[in-house]
Amino acid sequence: MQDTKYKSSALVADPGDFLPAPPAQSLRRGAAKLYHAVRRSAVGELWQWSQCKTISVPCVEQLVESLSLLSGTADEREDTEAPIFVLSPGWRSGSTLLQRILVTDPHLLLWGEPLGEMALVSRIAATLSSVNSFWFRERCITDDVVLSSLATSWIPTLCPPGDDFRLALRSLFDRWLGEPARARGYERWGFKDVRMGATEAVLLSWLYPRAKFLVLSRHPYDCYRSLSDSGWQVFYRYPDVRADSAAGFARHWNRLATSWSELPADFPAIHIKYEDLVNGGIDFRKLESWLGVELREGVALSASVGHTAERVKLAWHERLIIAQEADRGMQALGYSK
Repeated sequence: MQDTKYKSSALVADPGDFLPAPPAQSLRRGAAKLYHAVRRSAVGELWQWSQCKTISVPCVEQLVESLSLLSGTADEREDTEAPIFVLSPGWRSGSTLLQRILVTDPHLLLWGEPLGEMALVSRIAATLSSVNSFWFRERCITDDVVLSSLATSWIPTLCPPGDDFRLALRSLFDRWLGEPARARGYERWGFKDVRMGATEAVLLSWLYPRAKFLVLSRHPYDCYRSLSDSGWQVFYRYPDVRADSAAGFARHWNRLATSWSELPADFPAIHIKYEDLVNGGIDFRKLESWLGVELREGVALSASVGHTAERVKLAWHERLIIAQEADRGMQALGYSK
């Protein structure tokens, strides 16, 4: 017989469960609800639209030109590292669902938005886009340099070749994301993110030529409805660029959605719509063959995780703002207003 003095505390009711919340806690909750209601009102959203920041990031062409100057590329015959990157234009697009589907392969680990609010990859891409031919080629040491002549040469800005830089930058991601995955028994790794577009994908492809990219999108009306109802505070880049107003979210979504048209046709990326993902419109056998994984999508699709939308549709002012700010992106990805 089980000794009753060792009963689980989970089976014993806490008297505090039956008491009203402390006044201070109730006030905080009330203030949070009021703040959220004001921000989501027509006046609040329109005011945030007037104050919304416009983010400027390098285009794909600009980054490709800079990376060509560095001229460091890996030999795909020897480089077996093939990470998978799931990139989605903003929050509540279903990226976590796709992430969970992919990790049904026991050999694959996908990290979730690692240090996302730092916008680390975006900042690296922006920095590399400033490389120019004079700055770099005039300063790189070459194989024909006579080392004994350095003491009598112009060397104040001497630096290693571009391939050394590429390998050094790649080692950051290898040590940060690759090795921790392998240490936990996973053969492959990758991550999902909601802040990166085509420019960041080009950088990641430069570092990992065998990488594969899945671009997941959802209608921006549904994305923002879910985000707004959640009450989350989200940032493209903390703490100065928020993306949790209709205008902030729509500009972020539009910037990423339009960026994918800048890539060449042979770029290793597949576009998936969330609407197809949840309605049986995806050929998972074809997808797993392309990625080189084995999926059990039914396991992930059977679990409802992270549902936040409460409203049936957006308010008129939210639709107005998003329709204006995300017009080009909606056209690019095939979404109607």
